[in-house]
Amino acid sequence: MSDKFLDGKKNVTIIGAPFSGGQPKGGVDDGPEYLMKAGLAENIEQLGWKTEHNGTLSFPEPAQDPPIGNMKRPRYVADSTKKIYEAVKEAALKKHLPLTIGGDHSIAIGTVAGVQAAHPDACLLWIDAHADLNTPAATESGNLHGCPVSFLLGIDETPEKKEDDVFGWVPHCLDSSRLAYIGLRDVDPFEKQYIRENNVTAYSMHHVDKYGIAKVVEMALEKVNPDGKRPIHLSFDVDAIDPVYAPATGTPVRGGLTWREACYLCEAIAETNNLVAMDLVETNPHLGENDKSINDTVTSGISLVKCALGDTLFNGEESKETVNDAKSNGEESRDTVAETKNNDEESKDTVSQKELPTVNIPLNENRIISTPTWFVEMSDRSTPSGWFS
Repeated sequence: MSDKFLDGKKNVTIIGAPFSGGQPKGGVDDGPEYLMKAGLAENIEQLGWKTEHNGTLSFPEPAQDPPIGNMKRPRYVADSTKKIYEAVKEAALKKHLPLTIGGDHSIAIGTVAGVQAAHPDACLLWIDAHADLNTPAATESGNLHGCPVSFLLGIDETPEKKEDDVFGWVPHCLDSSRLAYIGLRDVDPFEKQYIRENNVTAYSMHHVDKYGIAKVVEMALEKVNPDGKRPIHLSFDVDAIDPVYAPATGTPVRGGLTWREACYLCEAIAETNNLVAMDLVETNPHLGENDKSINDTVTSGISLVKCALGDTLFNGEESKETVNDAKSNGEESRDTVAETKNNDEESKDTVSQKELPTVNIPLNENRIISTPTWFVEMSDRSTPSGWFS
């Protein structure tokens, strides 16, 4: 948590955004309620953060909302995301960390614009199976949860949009040099072309398997935040995770991040101390086959938030002391190793005669709220082209 960006205070504003207008499947608007009832706020507070939650936003649907070009429900999406923008901007300007709980990923039109209003140089990490980069002209489905990044980059201009500019309020606030994708595995032709031609930082699941999640996160941050001085906005679609671990979502794609890879990613962002905002989107309780699959998805989502906000095996001062002790005893450690090597037999005798010291590790029992059904299963990753190259 950054003193520079958040004034050294641990304040989270939870913004419930139960919006489903960017896609056709019912139930994603219930995501915030399920996450809150599962103890999201309480889990955050256990990490030492103060939470502010003034209920969820409401999104009245217009009486008439005919398509504009390919765009479905454009007025509903435009009006709702503007409301989200205002809420996120207000929280970010107070130097709170806005945690926006969706809802479908079209809400990011509002969340990213709101964060950029307070942190104009913030970089955006988009964790998703999909690039969500289609323009109103390029989208085949017309579902605007697949288009938010194009609006923010300013590549959404079309003749149809100019005729009825309902998205005229959206600032073109994001530069592609400050955007990084992780977890991609279902990308449309236009999106692939744009990513290639504009040299957008993008890591697919092929890269995660080839390099490992730690290296992928490191490379992504080197690209979009090379000097480590930019604030970070983490926008996490649960479909980035393999459906074995998070099945209750609208557009699942097999071959995604494991639960542990997803948690590590969030932990790595927490370690930068630069996180200023987070979105958690596309949890759809209505699409779970049973209570267990719903619980798995909700549990995974809460774990991601906790990891991004600093949850580790050691919480609090003990963690800092352990790290500091390790750093300050570097020379002593090397001397001990050398002495041990020179006195092998004596060392063995000493170990056999003395009791080894014990360390009490304060395990965080709330890390996993309940035992997920996938714990004993194995993720079935798909095999994209070039997987073994």
